[in-house]
Amino acid sequence: MEAVKASPFSSSSNSCYLSRNPSLTLPRFHRISIKLPFFDGPLLSSRLVSVCCHNPNSDSFIVDQTVTGYGNRSKSPTHLPDDHGQASASSPSSAIDFLTLCHRLKTTKRKGWINHGIKGPESIADHMYRMSLMALIVGDLPGVNRERCIKIAIVHDIAEAIVGDITPSDGVPKAEKSKREQTALKEMCEILGGGDRAEEIKELWEEYENNSSLEANLVKDFDKVEMILQALEYEMEHGNVLDEFYLSTAGKLQTEIGKSWAAEIHARRNSRLKNRLN
Repeated sequence: MEAVKASPFSSSSNSCYLSRNPSLTLPRFHRISIKLPFFDGPLLSSRLVSVCCHNPNSDSFIVDQTVTGYGNRSKSPTHLPDDHGQASASSPSSAIDFLTLCHRLKTTKRKGWINHGIKGPESIADHMYRMSLMALIVGDLPGVNRERCIKIAIVHDIAEAIVGDITPSDGVPKAEKSKREQTALKEMCEILGGGDRAEEIKELWEEYENNSSLEANLVKDFDKVEMILQALEYEMEHGNVLDEFYLSTAGKLQTEIGKSWAAEIHARRNSRLKNRLN
């Protein structure tokens, strides 16, 4: 080991060097302490180690104290403040845990289609993805933040990764459904490790749930429009008649965009039904 300059974390105020060079002499019981970050793995687990040397001519250092910190996966915080005091991104461990849980959104099929005998129906993630595309392609609207609409569309059903797709046919009261989803969302944010991103997901979800903004109004409409568009596609693919889904959205659209897109879907469906009769 060549000369090692004392760490700025050292408890000693003196600048010093630790060396095996015999020409460097210090009092026999002089104690030098430095603290260095020590990593147990590929930046996933680390400790802050205090290293002492009681005899500078010794071939080894004595580990005097270990402080748990940084990326310890079981005990340490999963995000650290940045230079501006803001919470940084979640740790790799928390991020992958969160994303793994969200895999259920890709595999959980939408129950309404299952109940109507649709084979290979769309997943929750399929539904949210096309809603996000709707928010992406919609024209600019006064007072509406399109990027926020995209984010709301991505997270509006995210709690279903835990609670599943609860439909009216399940007989669960609306307040109870919301309570279950809110509890699930809290759990998911804890898995993510808290911090700014988890708080943003929570705010976006609550905004949609409470229908409390122009963006939420629009995404609520996209939710209904995407459903009836999917119904039309399943009718064309399987020959089913899925009147229930169209009727469930009648008179419930809040925006002109939602109404105009829904009208186009209804027009295409009516044209198709007319052609079938002929």
